[in-house]
Amino acid sequence: NHEIDGGYMGYFEIRKSDKNTQQPYYFVLKAPNNQIIAHSEMYSSKQAAENGIASVQANGCTTDIRDKT
Repeated sequence: NHEIDGGYMGYFEIRKSDKNTQQPYYFVLKAPNNQIIAHSEMYSSKQAAENGIASVQANGCTTDIRDKT
């Protein structure tokens, strides 16, 4: 966890599904209270999941909300 302005940011966990699938890897984003707040798509390799995390880290810092309803 990283401290920002006296509070803590969430963190990523890389996981592997127990199911027999060609894309067993995924990641979750957890809040400081350990609740899952986001779940990724499935990836074919651990490296691909790590690349997905890197993409979220690079592109995910926004307050922009686009309501498509």
